[in-house]
Amino acid sequence: MTDKQGPPARPGHRRDRRGRGLRGPWVLPGRHSPDGVPRSVPRSSQFDAVVTEMVGRLERRWPDELAQVEFGVEETPWLDDDWHPDQVPLATLARARAGSPTRIVVYRWPVRRRAGGPQEERRLVLDALVEQVAELLGRSPEEIDPRISEE
Repeated sequence: MTDKQGPPARPGHRRDRRGRGLRGPWVLPGRHSPDGVPRSVPRSSQFDAVVTEMVGRLERRWPDELAQVEFGVEETPWLDDDWHPDQVPLATLARARAGSPTRIVVYRWPVRRRAGGPQEERRLVLDALVEQVAELLGRSPEEIDPRISEE
């Protein structure tokens, strides 16, 4: 039985076999980047960071009221059979039930589809969160975040 090997590697030639991505000192951990340097941040992580920032903004304003609320991100909502394409929600509020806390969930794909760019995406996330928090607390959106009335 013979050992099958590919052609010998050329000096200085890097091959990305099996789609594993780049490797080397510019990506791997080193003294200036102990955790390594990601080549790019995935769009889902960018979206999660926007949601986290906006939730932090609301929690600073309403710390006691939102202390027991869980926030999350999902790709898409589950929709009933009679839904209309113009009515896809950007976020939803699930009130506490026996054994589960109150949750506010932002849906990544509906927000991305409606946003024209990163700034509009940030605005839509904030608007969706403010709308859900207003419903939860029984207040107006302008009361939850006064900047909404300024826009």
